[in-house]
Amino acid sequence: MLVVFGAAIVGVLVEAFAPRYLRSAIHLPLTLLSLAGAFALTVWQALKGVPTKPAAMGAVAVDGPALFIWGTILVLAFVSVMLINDEGHFVAAAAAVPGSAEEEQALYSGAAHTEIYPLVLFAVGGMLLFPASNDLLVAFVALEVMSLPLYLLCGLARRRRLLSQEAAVKYFLLGAFSSAFFLYGTALLYGYAGSIDLARINAALGTVGGQDTLLYLGAGMLGVGLLFKIGAAPFQAWKPDVYQGSPTPITALMASGTLVAAFGALLRVFWVGLGGLDWDWSPVLWGVAILTMVVGAVLAITQTDIKRMLAYSSIAHGGFLLVGVVATGTAAQNTSALSGILFYLVAYGVTTVGAFAVVTMVRDAGGEAWHLSRWAGLGKRSPLLAAVFAFFLLAFAGIPLTSGFFGKYAVFQAAVSGGATPLVIVGVVASAVAAFFYVRIIVLMFFSDPAADGPSVVLPSRGTAAVVGFAALATVVLGVYPEPVLHLAHSAAQSLFVR
Repeated sequence: MLVVFGAAIVGVLVEAFAPRYLRSAIHLPLTLLSLAGAFALTVWQALKGVPTKPAAMGAVAVDGPALFIWGTILVLAFVSVMLINDEGHFVAAAAAVPGSAEEEQALYSGAAHTEIYPLVLFAVGGMLLFPASNDLLVAFVALEVMSLPLYLLCGLARRRRLLSQEAAVKYFLLGAFSSAFFLYGTALLYGYAGSIDLARINAALGTVGGQDTLLYLGAGMLGVGLLFKIGAAPFQAWKPDVYQGSPTPITALMASGTLVAAFGALLRVFWVGLGGLDWDWSPVLWGVAILTMVVGAVLAITQTDIKRMLAYSSIAHGGFLLVGVVATGTAAQNTSALSGILFYLVAYGVTTVGAFAVVTMVRDAGGEAWHLSRWAGLGKRSPLLAAVFAFFLLAFAGIPLTSGFFGKYAVFQAAVSGGATPLVIVGVVASAVAAFFYVRIIVLMFFSDPAADGPSVVLPSRGTAAVVGFAALATVVLGVYPEPVLHLAHSAAQSLFVR
């Protein structure tokens, strides 16, 4: 975390003092090297030994799950930055009115918002701190450090400017509202337990009497703030709009890294801080998981925008992951559920970045081909790219020999062992419904005739080609030979969470 935050601060200094023509040349290697260095330090710490006590005066828990989540976030951030580096995604002058002479002048002069890179590093630093936060105040600070740069980045799309600005405003307003819920829940739990430390809150559950109102209200408000970041129903309304309007590389970062960080924080809060209250919050999460899977799978069928469809797909996958969250019970069941969730996060995150990388390459005259009808006949125009995208969609559907199959299998198996079989049945049905709209796009690409004025597939840059290749390879490997990553996830989950 110190490496990432330090690089972000250096990036700010570069923005302040370096000549404009040198900024891009400095930012990209600085960002990639800091993420690679942070990943190397994470691996070194895991090999050296997982700490058994929280660090930073008990505020940060660097345990097995946190190290696994850190490694996942850093890999996803690295490949997302390679997409961000491609030209044409970001506006030249965000402050200019869309379509104005000032915007045209900025484009003509070659202006660029190079502060995107330090903003991404700050967001990634918040993603690293959020799932490792061992007290609620640090978690709130991490939540804001993660979210505030993303609010800005969402409004910097080069095309469909009004839609991008609308997405940024919606995300900011709803995100601030959810953060207020999180902070108010923290205050109520402090009033109940006299502490914001998660272990002390859990210890107070069996000793403090007569304060149940503070406890249940605080836990509920805390849950609202966390479920919003995941995009779980009924707090999912922001996701389709924000994913649609944001620059696609930023959408890829949010759909992968933010989801991983938010689930890590959700697990730590509910399993560590509110673990003794599981008989009360489990039924609520049952309902939220069912609603999330149904809403994500059903509403995705009605979408005509490729990014909105992927957003509802993300909502459905959030519901599948919540199935594992409620699979609590014995220590063995908790370990099995946690390892399944960790593997699912890796598999889904990598495939998601690859899918959005493909979206950046299919373009009309006005930018990316967002309407599904424009993807008709893509398999005849560009068979290789259409085949890769179809493979990613099959992985989302959970077809065997893809990473998505083993991700769902690991989570659903843990849920069955934990007595959540009805939830698994709903998940299987929702997966079948979701498979319909994935297959519909595949049929559209390969069994429809391309329009005469159809979109073109741009020649990918080295960065985009590397991202698509890495995502496709990882999806294949995790589907054919998932044992190494499953073993890593199981090893990380063995000690559960440091308290």
